[in-house]
Amino acid sequence: MPVRGCFVFTAARSYGLTAGTYTAILGAMSGQGDRLELDAETMRVLGYRVVDRLVERIAGLGDEPAWQAGDRVTLERLLREPPPESAEPFDTLLDRLVRDVLPHGARVDHPRFLGFVPGSPTWPGILGDFIAAGYNIFQGSWLGGSGASAIELVVTDWFKQWIGYPDAAAGLLTSGGSVANLTAIACARQLRYGGHDDRAVLYLSAECHSSVARAARILGFGSDRVRSVAADTVRGLDPFALEESIRVDRAAGLDPFLVVANAGTTSTGTVDPLPALAGIARASNLWLHVDAAYGGFVVLTDRGRRELDGLGLADSVTLDPHKWLFQPFEAGCLLVREGSHLETAFRILPDYLQDARITDDGERLRPVNFMDRGAQLTRSARALKVWLSLKYFGLPPFRDAIDRAMDLAVQAESQLVEAGRFQILSPARLGIVCFRRIADDHDRVHTDEISLERANARLVSALSASGHALISSTRIDGRYALRFCILNHRTTSADVSSVIGWLRCAHFRPDT
Repeated sequence: MPVRGCFVFTAARSYGLTAGTYTAILGAMSGQGDRLELDAETMRVLGYRVVDRLVERIAGLGDEPAWQAGDRVTLERLLREPPPESAEPFDTLLDRLVRDVLPHGARVDHPRFLGFVPGSPTWPGILGDFIAAGYNIFQGSWLGGSGASAIELVVTDWFKQWIGYPDAAAGLLTSGGSVANLTAIACARQLRYGGHDDRAVLYLSAECHSSVARAARILGFGSDRVRSVAADTVRGLDPFALEESIRVDRAAGLDPFLVVANAGTTSTGTVDPLPALAGIARASNLWLHVDAAYGGFVVLTDRGRRELDGLGLADSVTLDPHKWLFQPFEAGCLLVREGSHLETAFRILPDYLQDARITDDGERLRPVNFMDRGAQLTRSARALKVWLSLKYFGLPPFRDAIDRAMDLAVQAESQLVEAGRFQILSPARLGIVCFRRIADDHDRVHTDEISLERANARLVSALSASGHALISSTRIDGRYALRFCILNHRTTSADVSSVIGWLRCAHFRPDT
């Protein structure tokens, strides 16, 4: 310590000064100080202003457009600037964000946002993220975040119970379903081969989420080692087609090792025949991974458990709390039936982390380093928001919200049929219904598929541009389809009816 510092430190101790005061004295003597620190009152005032803006936004969501365009030219003009060399008032910056940045895009928590996959986080969940950021928890190791790690163990144990997994199962929270799927495939491959093997083949349905194919690409699987298995009559993965594909690959000297099934596809909410696929996987020595990112948490309801029968038979399961558990984004989960497989696949302990080493002393409840269960070393405390939200409300309101959303999809299908101007292409399942507007009777004989597609695509664009609601599209058996995804605890029967009314009354004239 410099002489001046020693003098001040001695003086501080003599007069009973705190370490903070000592630091301030040093800063004053040097003419500097911690220019990035704010006093308690300033922090409190700024925080209240942010919270007030968030509350105002959420309270007025239904009065805002569900989507607002933001073209690149406009946003560049508003936001492009050199790095700031001088400070600006916080209120000015907050106003600018609220005016020029945040309105441009989709409001995925809007009650009439019925496209893609909505996200409508609860307020306790939002505050959980706020707390996790404020405490800046490092949760890669037990040493760094034992309290938050204990909460993650509790939360993932709840998830295990809900899907019917044994006590030996284990998991971790991830940024979302994409990383959970990647982690599952990497785990299965490492256990099977200890690395990559060119003979390895994985199987998935044509309805599988794109993250699965992307995960295979990242992990080095060529397109000739990823099989898209034919669908059955209800667009699920066909067990007979899977068995035949396995037989053909083995006869060719390849090694089938993993099949990815779906518990709620993104396009239609389809659930694959999980018990049958589990039987094939066991008989053929394949790892069965179920991507339940979309539909998994409907198991909280009676009908959801029936829909997802067999989910607990999988070797691994992806879940997404930011969907049916209504959490802020970046809340995914991977569970593995034999939990020790995760650490076998991912545990690497370099010298610079030796202080975080956990030795197995035979205790039943040994600490857990979550860095040993996946790809991330530095990871935030994602479980806080889930725990806080579930504990604040209890499970019954979540069950009610799930049931209500699925009921609204059934209502939507019924109203579309009654309207007489729509064709159902995929019936309501897990909150999703797919359909298209069709031409009036006198025009139908002259209308072809291309004309119908163009006309329906114009409906999607016009509805989004109106701001009243947002829906998205997909393809069902090659046909362009409009798609409702009702997964928002704020969405009401009136919201659904108003969107259907808009689509029914909108100008619709297919090219002929």
